[in-house]
Amino acid sequence: MLIAGGHYRLAFTQSILAFTQVFNASAHYRLDYPDLSLILALVRGGSLSRASQLLKVDVSTVFRSIRRLEAALGQPLFEKSRSGYLPTSLAQALAEQAERAEQALEAARIGVEQGGEVVSGTVRLTCSDSVLHALLLPALARFMPAYPALNLELSTSNDFANLSRRDADIALRLTRTPPEHLVGRNLGKVAYRVCASPAYLASNMPDDLARLTWIAPDDFLPDHPSVSWRRQHLPGVIPTYRCNSMLSVTELVRTGLGIAALPDFLLGANEGLMPIGEPLAGYDTALWLLTRPDCRALRSVVTLFDELGHNLRLR
Repeated sequence: MLIAGGHYRLAFTQSILAFTQVFNASAHYRLDYPDLSLILALVRGGSLSRASQLLKVDVSTVFRSIRRLEAALGQPLFEKSRSGYLPTSLAQALAEQAERAEQALEAARIGVEQGGEVVSGTVRLTCSDSVLHALLLPALARFMPAYPALNLELSTSNDFANLSRRDADIALRLTRTPPEHLVGRNLGKVAYRVCASPAYLASNMPDDLARLTWIAPDDFLPDHPSVSWRRQHLPGVIPTYRCNSMLSVTELVRTGLGIAALPDFLLGANEGLMPIGEPLAGYDTALWLLTRPDCRALRSVVTLFDELGHNLRLR
């Protein structure tokens, strides 16, 4: 959503009115912003006491307000349990809309302070944990401060289905052939090298890789380039350690527990990793920045996509 200056109140009001038309459970009651703020505080807090702290009112006020709102809507918003107040599906949906309204208001305030339009909204981004720590986080630190009204939801996964199911707007994926229904950019080649820590190499000669202790991805990544190479060139090797993420594989190598084939972008991100030999010929891949075609109409997604394209290109 793009909001600037004096236009924010109209857009904000339209957002609330559109939502109340869908979720109003009573023809005699219209939700307003304080109602949404109340629901959001209790969803975030999970208890009356924490909600009262967020709203800066006493606990009894929160309790009475929720009961009055539920009576007005004609249905429950929360279920009391041992762990606190659990939102119903309606309360969860209302809280999500309240967050959007909250973000829109904050974007308007920033727009007034900066004297112009700002990029705002929430973008959902998915990538593997190794890409997140070694590449994405340093890039975000460089450009995200310039977008104070842009919010990110980050998830780690290796599954293209995140985009197909619309669980994410942008994905960073290591692949040679991205799905044809997605659009994106090739950010550069990624090669793999067998690596070890200096401490491990001090007591183990790397002349026969088959005799060394191997660390590898588990069945969660059955087609990973490092797995394919090892099965082709070292078929008799059974890894001593198996992990469900390449970041975990890297950390085990760094601590001196064995060797593994790692993507080259992790070598600069982790001190204490030494390559053994040349890159694995024929097993390189590429880092792709991907999105769905329908997301190209969203300024928030396009802005983040372009910034990542400029800041994440590999050598």
